[in-house]
Amino acid sequence: MRMCLDELRAHDHDRFLTLLFAPPLKRPALVALYAFNLEIARVAETVSEPMMGHIRLQWWRETLEGLPRGETRGHAAAVALHEADAFATGALAGLADARERDLSEDVFEDMGALEAYAEATSSSVMRLAAQAIDAEKAEAAAEAIRHAGIAYALTGLLRALPLHASQGRLMLPADILLARNVDPHDVLAGKMNEELRGAIMDVASRAREHLSSARAARYDAALLPALLPASLCDRYLNLMTAPGFDPFKTPVEVPAYRRQLRLMGRNITNRI
Repeated sequence: MRMCLDELRAHDHDRFLTLLFAPPLKRPALVALYAFNLEIARVAETVSEPMMGHIRLQWWRETLEGLPRGETRGHAAAVALHEADAFATGALAGLADARERDLSEDVFEDMGALEAYAEATSSSVMRLAAQAIDAEKAEAAAEAIRHAGIAYALTGLLRALPLHASQGRLMLPADILLARNVDPHDVLAGKMNEELRGAIMDVASRAREHLSSARAARYDAALLPALLPASLCDRYLNLMTAPGFDPFKTPVEVPAYRRQLRLMGRNITNRI
C-alpha cells in the first residue's frame, strides 16, 4: 500500500489529496483503484512503440484474471486490488480496454468521440470509486459522475497538450481543429498561435459545461470524495484560458496548498 501511495503522491497528486476526505475504511480500495488507473494511464507515455503498450495492457488483463485466485504477479497495484477485493475484474479490465485508444495515432473524429473516451476512462474511474464508497448511492448519482469525469478528463487532456505533442500525439478533436484552422504540425512542433488558442478555448468551454452539469445533477454528499477531483478543474481551466497563456512555455500547475484549500472548502460545503 505504501508503494501505491508514493506513486499517487508523485504522479496523481490530485487524487492523492482527495483520499484524505474518504472514509478511512474505504481508503484502501480507492488507493488500489487509483494506483491501477495510474499504471494503465501511463502506458502510452512509457513505451517506445504502440505494440509494447498493447502487450503491457494485455499483461494487466491477464493479471486481473488471476486476482480472484490471489495471483498478483508481485505488482504493488495488483496486490492492493486483491487485498481490497472491492472491484469486479471485468470493470477493471474495461478501464484497460479504454486505454488502448491512447496507443492510436488517429485523431479523435469529433468532440463526441473525445467525450466518449473521457467517459470510458475518467468517468469510469469515478464511478468505481463511488461504488466502493456506496454502490446504491453511486447508481443514483450516475449523471453527476459521468459529467464530473468528462470535465476532469478534458481538463487533464488540455493540461497534457505539451506532453502529448512531444510524443507525436494529438488529443484534440478533428472537428475543432478544422473549424479553428489549426495546423497539426504546429501543435506537434510546440508552436502556440491564435488558432490553437481558439481550439483550447473550445475544449475548455465544453469542460466547463460538463462541470456545471455535474454540479447541477443529483449526488449524495457521501460520494463527494470520489467526485472531488473535478472541483479542481476551475483553476486549471482559468489558467489555460487566460490571455496570452502558452502551454508550451508555462506548465499548468496549481500549488498543492491551494488545491488542498479548494478540496477542504468543497468538502465542507458538500459540493463538487
